[in-house]
Amino acid sequence: MNSGYQTIVIAFIIAGALLMQWNIIRYAVFLGGMSDVISAGDKRSTVLRAVGLVLLIFFLLGYLFTAIFGSPDFMMGGILFGGSVFVWIVLNIMFNLTDIVKNRTLEISEMLVGVIEARDPNLSGHSIYVKNLTMLIYKRLPLSLKNRINSVSLEYAALMHDVGKLAVPEAILNKPASLDPEEWNLMKRHPAAGVKMLSPISSFEKIAPWIQYHHERIDGGGYYGLKGKEIPLEARIICVADSFSAITMKRAYKDAKSYEDAVDILKECAGSQFDSQIVDIFLSIPRSEVEACVPHID
Repeated sequence: MNSGYQTIVIAFIIAGALLMQWNIIRYAVFLGGMSDVISAGDKRSTVLRAVGLVLLIFFLLGYLFTAIFGSPDFMMGGILFGGSVFVWIVLNIMFNLTDIVKNRTLEISEMLVGVIEARDPNLSGHSIYVKNLTMLIYKRLPLSLKNRINSVSLEYAALMHDVGKLAVPEAILNKPASLDPEEWNLMKRHPAAGVKMLSPISSFEKIAPWIQYHHERIDGGGYYGLKGKEIPLEARIICVADSFSAITMKRAYKDAKSYEDAVDILKECAGSQFDSQIVDIFLSIPRSEVEACVPHID
């Protein structure tokens, strides 16, 4: 085999090795994101994913060994390069399907939440608004905090934070006046009720505390008496988003307050009801972006 021919073959193999390396990086990043409430699997699927990564690394080593120590012909070079291209295609199909599943699942969840909120005219669009605001805050978090949070799981926790109100009688939900102590005690049970409703979905276990404690106060005056850092970071974020939505949306028992009024309330209650850092982050967001989070409910 002449040197020019051999150079072309080696070039094919090296190109395949570089593409395979890129495939491994993308697959590893993909695996790192497979811990949310939608894509997290059981132990068996986790093992299979790990085996897939090991095999890709093994193939890459095979490419390098062949290029350095082997005497491959043109057919072998073509097969190895084509193998990398095939893996790239399969990974792209898998990534696209995963994105489609996540998007469709979120759309279905939003529809179901809309059905739940139809019971209570005070809640129309509230949960989607809270979800949108929560993710807006998430995007502005410093990396030290953002890296602690799975964004997909946070999005679902924010969307599902009030699902427990299904367990609250409509007469209480729609009461056009202040609740009496007994009614208020029933209302305060909705976070725990929501956690119980979602418990059959095993992957939702990790977001249960975020939902259950979204009414906690930094000073310990919330539903369960948690305070400060005892409250999950995710619950503290949802709390700010939930409160802003509640302040600015019209309810049967109160008129909607303006953006300026809501900002003043958040500032006043920062450090007592709300996490001061989360409030500061929220207040740094341009008003236009906050208002763009309002859902369009027909």
